[in-house]
Amino acid sequence: MPEFHVGGKVVERVDLLKKRHHAWRLDVWPFAFLYTIWLFLAVPSLDFTDSLIILGGIAVLHIIVLLFTAWSVDFKCLVQFSKVSEIRPADACKVIPAKFSGSKEIVPLHFRTTVLGPTTSSSRNVDEIYFDFRKQRYIFSDQKETFCKLPYPTKESFGYYLKSTGHGTDAKVNNATDKWGRNVFEYPQPNFQKLMKEQCMEPFFVFQVFCVGLWCLDQYVFYSLFTLLMLFFFEATMVKSRLKSLTALSRVKVDNQILMVYRCGKWVKLSGTDLLPGDVISIGRANGDDKTVPADMLLLAGSAIVNEAILTGESTPQWKTSVTGRGIEERLSSKRDKNHILFGGTKILQHTPDKSFHLKSPDGGCVAVVLRTGFETSQGKLMRTILFSSERVTANSRESGLFILFLVFFAIIAAGYVLKKGLEDPTRSKYKLILSCSLIITSVIPPELPMELSIAVNTSLIALARRGIFCTEPFRIPFAGKVDICCFDKTGTLTSDDMEYCGVVAFTSNPDLESDANKLPRRTVEVLSACHSLVFVENKLVGDPLEKAALKGIDWIYTSDEKAMPKRSNGYAVQIVQRHQFASHLKRMAVVVRVQEEFYAFVKGAPETIQERLVELPSQYVETYKKHTRQGSRVLALAYKPLHDMTISEARSLDRDVVESGLIFTGFAVFNCPIRPDSASVLKELLGSSHDLAMITGDQALTACHVASQVHIISKPALILVPAVNDENYKWVSPDETDTVPYSENQVEALSDSHDLCIGGDSFEMLHRTGSVLQIIPYVKVFARVAPEQKELILTTLKSVGRMTLMCGDGTNDVGALKQAHVGIALLNAMPPTQTGDAASSSSNNKAIKQKSNPPNAAESSSKSMPPNRHLSAAENRRLRLKKMMEEMNEEGDGRSAPIVKLGDASMASPFTAKHASISPTLDIIRQGRSTLVTTLQMFKILGLNCLATAYVLSVMYLDGVKLGDMQATISGIFTAIFFLVISHARPLQTLSPDRPHPNIFCAYVFLSLLGQFAMHLVFLISSVNEAAKHMPEECIEPDSDFHPNLVNTVSYMVNMMIQVATFAVNYIGRPFNQGISENRPFRYALFAALAFFVVITSDVFRDLNDWLKLVPLPDGMGVKLLLWAALMFSGCYGWEKLLRWSFPGKMPAWRQRQKRALAAVKVKMS
Repeated sequence: MPEFHVGGKVVERVDLLKKRHHAWRLDVWPFAFLYTIWLFLAVPSLDFTDSLIILGGIAVLHIIVLLFTAWSVDFKCLVQFSKVSEIRPADACKVIPAKFSGSKEIVPLHFRTTVLGPTTSSSRNVDEIYFDFRKQRYIFSDQKETFCKLPYPTKESFGYYLKSTGHGTDAKVNNATDKWGRNVFEYPQPNFQKLMKEQCMEPFFVFQVFCVGLWCLDQYVFYSLFTLLMLFFFEATMVKSRLKSLTALSRVKVDNQILMVYRCGKWVKLSGTDLLPGDVISIGRANGDDKTVPADMLLLAGSAIVNEAILTGESTPQWKTSVTGRGIEERLSSKRDKNHILFGGTKILQHTPDKSFHLKSPDGGCVAVVLRTGFETSQGKLMRTILFSSERVTANSRESGLFILFLVFFAIIAAGYVLKKGLEDPTRSKYKLILSCSLIITSVIPPELPMELSIAVNTSLIALARRGIFCTEPFRIPFAGKVDICCFDKTGTLTSDDMEYCGVVAFTSNPDLESDANKLPRRTVEVLSACHSLVFVENKLVGDPLEKAALKGIDWIYTSDEKAMPKRSNGYAVQIVQRHQFASHLKRMAVVVRVQEEFYAFVKGAPETIQERLVELPSQYVETYKKHTRQGSRVLALAYKPLHDMTISEARSLDRDVVESGLIFTGFAVFNCPIRPDSASVLKELLGSSHDLAMITGDQALTACHVASQVHIISKPALILVPAVNDENYKWVSPDETDTVPYSENQVEALSDSHDLCIGGDSFEMLHRTGSVLQIIPYVKVFARVAPEQKELILTTLKSVGRMTLMCGDGTNDVGALKQAHVGIALLNAMPPTQTGDAASSSSNNKAIKQKSNPPNAAESSSKSMPPNRHLSAAENRRLRLKKMMEEMNEEGDGRSAPIVKLGDASMASPFTAKHASISPTLDIIRQGRSTLVTTLQMFKILGLNCLATAYVLSVMYLDGVKLGDMQATISGIFTAIFFLVISHARPLQTLSPDRPHPNIFCAYVFLSLLGQFAMHLVFLISSVNEAAKHMPEECIEPDSDFHPNLVNTVSYMVNMMIQVATFAVNYIGRPFNQGISENRPFRYALFAALAFFVVITSDVFRDLNDWLKLVPLPDGMGVKLLLWAALMFSGCYGWEKLLRWSFPGKMPAWRQRQKRALAAVKVKMS
């Protein structure tokens, strides 16, 4: 088998290769043969000049082949390797990565012999075949007959981990070291010279240098030198920026703290960099210790409070508990059981050891088993994402290639015309003819194309970074401009994290909501006070805002020794003995407590979940909780049960199912979750800018529908899909249960036109069972009570029917959905968005928050050092503004390279991380995405028109003896560079438009626009040159002669420059996406400067300037005529462009047709 399908998230396929002997490589022996033929046949029979031309041709071909081996992995495989069908003879492999996981690579294939078995007598030698790709190792599996990722002990049963005693022998330690390597982040740190060499080997750079050489041969020396210097300057700034990024990443290392590790039956001291998967270690926080966790590890005994901000950005410390008490046969799931896992790179704030565990830690730490090390840890994975996304980023790279092919087609026609005409004239120099044809073909491939496309994306990245939005996958920026459905989590995203305690419905004498804790049953208050996950960190209570609000609402306090008690001394303290943390798949949490020497189980959770675990269900149970959820409140059911007499150790070892069954209901706790102030306005703007909206939440359906109606997600009457009573069928029911519609999968599309649909997580099983997922999910507006895995399924379904998806969540339970969406945005509750110059007004409250959350910068600190009542002078203000501007410039670089993303800024949850307590970053990202799309589109059009005009000038007009002077070409190049610079930095408008940008380059609008404008340019050019020819003396101008200024040349140069500027002005796409020409001041000034330049050179006001540009005086009246014709050409192009934009507006994707095709494909597959 010559290839293996891996089908992973990083590697798609692997091809086996064997390196050819150096002499038999296709870049060696064919050319040795050609050089030999040249030496023995060409040299003796041809004159010296002709033989040198042939040698030059062979040498150029040889260089091109060598360069292509550096540029193309497939070409390198063809030239230097041969494919093999068996794995044993192979010594390398070609790795084809999955989509958006990088480019193909050839990596060496390694063979080694490992020893398996506990002792030398029973051990056996096993051959292991593997390769390393992007810091991950892939091992060949004989059973699966393909390559698989190097396995780590991350999916074993809890019983397996609890029995772990680490690596028992030195042989096992050596085997584990050989298998997994050291726990370090190792990657080569390149220097400036190496990176510069890589940049100079880029295909477009080599092509640019080749073009410079051609222009130089055609006597454009000054223009060539100017272009070459600019090239090296830009590449050097790019290298400097990349080097800065890589140097910053290299500072991130695994903490080499000394830890106690259980190896070979005893505790030994080892560095964190020597840890291996399977090691049992003792970890905790010593006094004043600020070390990080060196690897991903599973807590076996004890608990810890951890700061995970460096990975998730979540500032709230997370409580990690041991796996003691989990089912022995139950298997570990990294997604589900993350509350048992300490992740590498995080910081332990405090820990509590478990002295009852069979392995006693010698230093009083928690006992944990190492799961993953090095680049396989969560921190390592984030490092890989940042490290390998630092390559040059562009928008629409596939379409770029097709567009260039389209231009090359025209160039080949033009070059063929020149070649045909030139060969008809026997006196023409063959050398000059070949040079002319080469110049025509190369002129249509814009050398600045990759730079301009990079600027389009990187300008957006820099603008987002200024707003506190960081991106680890820049290729997703253009996706943001194509988004047509925006999905939002509810709690912590659309609504605030700050919960408001409303009261409890206890079903005693008062069936209404009671907020006074003194009027509630004693047991109800105790459940509220003790059933929580709050902890003390450095004498500060941290945890879920809802649980803090409950404690405050009932006027109880919680102490650091895990006791809850009333503030006023009129009750007994509740001592927490054991906690069973909240789990999203269970939708509940429980604690075992002791009150006056009696043990109780306290449980709280979703009303429908607790309902199934009650001994007796109150008659008004369902009606009561639905009443409050319809009002948008969050409702938790509270329950308890007394436990028999037992010891504390017995209470701690109680099975969770025992604790959470046979419960007595004691009330509903009702909380109000206020909607964020800007949620409704942001979603209204998204709705008004041609986006569909959806809510995906773990909250109750009635609560979700109420909030959705407040924020414009729901505008029509709502219907919720629920199981019919005593029946296997389902039905659609309105929130107030007054309207009922029978469920039929075939009527959902029609029903969605008159109603907004909502389905709950319990309905997903039915959709899976009936195969209706594709048919129903695309029409649903609100998804309630969904588990994290179901959130992921919703996004994959929407993608499969052709929708461009955006998911915005808080980065905890939404990780899978954020990764699946085309644009995933993790919101971190750091601070409100800072105001830029486009939205300069900000409230004093926002400023206060910003000053609290941000460390003071140089400007702030210098102003604070002055007397408080003194106003800054104008000079001081200027100095501070200048200092701030310089700092920004140093941070941003030149715009060619993406801004550096630091580990603290990026989240492992999603491609975009926004440090805002608001959903407004959604608007910023879509705004920048649309801006990138339209900027890319306008650049392609401008480059296309300029290249077509250049091809015409170099072909048809070249045959008539019309040439550009060296200085003329240089000025033209400077004009182009300036205009590209000013249009690529156009800012997007603050308000999103209902109009959508064109998502693709290949559409009727672009082709008609190009052809129409090119036709008008040609008419203008030909008419002007013909007019000038009337005033020329009847003399024959030789096409191959040196440049001599004449009237035709002067007119053609002026007209070319006018066409060039008109192309920028007409094709600039301003409103409704970017600033218009009147708002983009640099572009406006550039246009005025160009207009003034044309008036000056046509009117011949400054004769010295025209002489310097090699322009001859125009006949009387011709300058005015040229300006009038230019105005007519501009008006015609402008009118044509406006007509096409009106006739072919951007549209919402036709996803319903694609959905029907996907459904048909599924039915065919099932049949």
